[in-house]
Amino acid sequence: MTKRRYIKIILLIALVITLVCSQIFWNVSSYFRPENIEEWLEGAGKFAPVLYIFMMTAAVIVSPIPSLPPDIAAGAYFGPLPGTLYSVIGALTGAVVSFLLALVLGRELIERFLGGHVNFCEHCSDNLLSKMVFFSRLLPVVSFDVISYGAGLTKMSLKTFSAAAFFGMIPLTFMYNYFGSVLVFGKGLTCIAGLVMVVLFFLIPKGSKERNS
Repeated sequence: MTKRRYIKIILLIALVITLVCSQIFWNVSSYFRPENIEEWLEGAGKFAPVLYIFMMTAAVIVSPIPSLPPDIAAGAYFGPLPGTLYSVIGALTGAVVSFLLALVLGRELIERFLGGHVNFCEHCSDNLLSKMVFFSRLLPVVSFDVISYGAGLTKMSLKTFSAAAFFGMIPLTFMYNYFGSVLVFGKGLTCIAGLVMVVLFFLIPKGSKERNS
């Protein structure tokens, strides 16, 4: 094992430990309540949109930080349409960063573990996975944080992932900004649903290839 691979493993373990500890020991989610977020935005003044986009980006990268309270706060503070715009920008930025982190730190390790490329179906993987990412964004019970990291472990291209994520997140993001706390689901449920989708990322392209061979 090369030094570069050792470094990747260490960084990957550090990332996982940080994400877990941020909730178990620091309980970061308790700070991200809609009323708290609105106070922070009020204090930021004209820089409120920048602060909010950064906050939403962090909520996607650091999975224990809930992304629903910022959505609710954005709808109340900025209004549904501007709130949706800022939410989409922040969420897409966070998704891209998460995707790249998984790609750089985990994709090679996954390929070695599986004994080959993650892309089981060379001609259909991007098409199938893009549809799965798109439809996962339409389901409020699926954690997009988990989806973003999981997609980065596959051979899906960043361009395809970004497009699928962008168009898929708009309807639900608008609903969160407009209707607010009406659409609340437990974090544990959304993470489990997200993990199920990630498993399907690997199984469905493989099954498609086997059927076509």
